[in-house]
Amino acid sequence: MNEKTRPPDDASLRSRFRGLLFDLDGVVFRGHVAVPHAVEVINEMRETGLGVAFVTNNASSPPEDVGDRLRGFGVRMRDEEVVTSAQAAAAYVARLVPPGTPVLAIGGPGVSRALQGVGLVPVSPAERAAASRPVEAVLQGFGKDIGWSDLAEASYAVQTGVPWVATNGDLTIPMADGIAPGNGSLLGCVRNACGVDPVAIVGKPHPPLYELAASVLGVPADGTLAIGDRLDTDIAGAVAVRMESLWVTTGANTPADTALAPPSHRPRFIAYDLRALREPYDDPVVDAQPGVYRATCGAAEFTVTGGAVRGAGRGTPNQRLRAFIVACWAAADGGTPLDLDSVRRCSETLVGEQDNFDQNNPIRNNPIGQDKLFERGDLADQDAQGAP
Repeated sequence: MNEKTRPPDDASLRSRFRGLLFDLDGVVFRGHVAVPHAVEVINEMRETGLGVAFVTNNASSPPEDVGDRLRGFGVRMRDEEVVTSAQAAAAYVARLVPPGTPVLAIGGPGVSRALQGVGLVPVSPAERAAASRPVEAVLQGFGKDIGWSDLAEASYAVQTGVPWVATNGDLTIPMADGIAPGNGSLLGCVRNACGVDPVAIVGKPHPPLYELAASVLGVPADGTLAIGDRLDTDIAGAVAVRMESLWVTTGANTPADTALAPPSHRPRFIAYDLRALREPYDDPVVDAQPGVYRATCGAAEFTVTGGAVRGAGRGTPNQRLRAFIVACWAAADGGTPLDLDSVRRCSETLVGEQDNFDQNNPIRNNPIGQDKLFERGDLADQDAQGAP
């Protein structure tokens, strides 16, 4: 993709960037349902001349299948604009072994296709089991049909000492019916059997996937906005490559999660949904006094006093959301422990007042709790040292 021309400075959030990287699960769709407003906004962003690419840790499908799915929702796009963790992981494996090397492919069709794309020979678990065919590396990604025998073959191969590379470490994946186990949970099965870690986990939050996506756009990191719903992958990955990010509430994490996030998981921009790309962005202003932290955003105001969070019911929904989160960040950075009950009450109120949220959506009703998100020993965090 050629270098993009900066769109006219219309004061909207989109006008600050030359390229947009959209996460998929929880941003564009949830299972088989499109996220409200996502398709219309993405198509509009393309019409402004911005570079657009779609970046996903889900390695199960090849780019052309992902493209078909997006077009089925009405997104106007080309297959080459899809960048998957399988592609980034296959490129990593190709640096470890010579062309033509047989590699055990664990996961959906996207894993095998990615290996073929870099000149390696994918070997399925059934092929390895039936013919005792030796492999010289293992690439493990997500697949809905992965079973015990697949994980067993991966474990047997890893125990021979060949390099084991993982596409991503997401413990969960948002689906239409709720939160389901992700690739990180399946990696844990192999890790527990073998007692070793992958030599690398390549997807978000590690740099290679975003770096590959930026190269596809032809836009440097400082001109690109990463858009995601997960703090521990989408947002932390952007922070790792010094790329600005927009967090939206339409997927896995809640306003309470974001309010309690450490600096390494904090987005630069905050919004309920993708419609914020069309609008000027109101940055909150913080007034910090001893024991009192006040954030105002437009007419919205939230104050943290003695750890308790309180807000005034003024301003737009996005202004209130931003003021709430930034007030909590200021208090935490100032050494004030936050009262979790008041944080969650404010979060629930903010979610409930925005008309585009479906309160019957099980993803909204089964969020990843903050007490688990940053204390659970997520594979993605444990293996940061293994990323290239």
